[in-house]
Amino acid sequence: MTDILSTSPTKDLLTKLSGLDNGAGNPRVKQIVQRVVSDMFETIEDFDVTPAEFWAAMSYLTELGQRGEYGLVAAGLGVEHFLDLRFDEKERQAGLAGGTPRTIEGPLYLADAPLSQAEARLDDGSEQGEVLFMEGQVRDTDGCPVPGAIVDVWHANTLGGYSFFDPNQKPWNLRRRIEADGEGRYRFRSILPAGYGCPPDGPTQKLLDQLGRHGQRPAHVHFFVSAPGYRQLTTQINIAGDKFLHDDFAFATRDELIPAIRRQEGAADPKAAGLNAPYSEITFDFTLNREVADLPGTVVVREHAKAA
Repeated sequence: MTDILSTSPTKDLLTKLSGLDNGAGNPRVKQIVQRVVSDMFETIEDFDVTPAEFWAAMSYLTELGQRGEYGLVAAGLGVEHFLDLRFDEKERQAGLAGGTPRTIEGPLYLADAPLSQAEARLDDGSEQGEVLFMEGQVRDTDGCPVPGAIVDVWHANTLGGYSFFDPNQKPWNLRRRIEADGEGRYRFRSILPAGYGCPPDGPTQKLLDQLGRHGQRPAHVHFFVSAPGYRQLTTQINIAGDKFLHDDFAFATRDELIPAIRRQEGAADPKAAGLNAPYSEITFDFTLNREVADLPGTVVVREHAKAA
């Protein structure tokens, strides 16, 4: 192993390539680029990475972009979960406690879903699946309701597919925004989702195969919960009993986000009128922390798919 990293040519190269030798540009970007490239140089040196291996990695990154899987690989390598852990620690240091745990957004959100008042039906009725009724209340950390909170909810169908990304589903299927009522309560009817796996021929799964890992997620339901003056919550609940519940390739499972499922055999409840099959119920309350100055915002600016 050589000591090339500590030589003047390498140090000068890092300074030059990151623009640290000039007064133009963005100082923060310069520092980050210098650190990332320096660490990459060190990795190449430590593992004696060959030119062929390096260019194979560049081709891999190109394929990730072409297949639109950067969001998947970020989740699969734990980066998205690590960002959540950093948020958790910053809030803990600021004295924030008692809110519903956050977890990853994932790559399949679609903005501006249809808005309903207090309750909604998420599925379009085209798929045979076990009916799910879910309800709860949005509260603050003092236990007071948050009237008018927006509960933005989306999930997969019984085959693990998401509308917009799955051409077999109609627009906005299994996606709604619900404005909570005056007591902060929300309700919706849907179908129980299935978990899903990374595309088996995609670059994310190729990398996971090299790591000896699977690319499966347990069944789950995503949420953004927001209200003026409160920190937006990004979270999801997991469906209890799923075989991958505690083996999520995206590291998103948190014990506090596994609500009990009540399975009903009959249709005595008025909201289940017309059902002739067993259905499931979940009650889950969301607790929001108030916004705090000098803390990073929880609304993450990232590229999202846009409905046609």
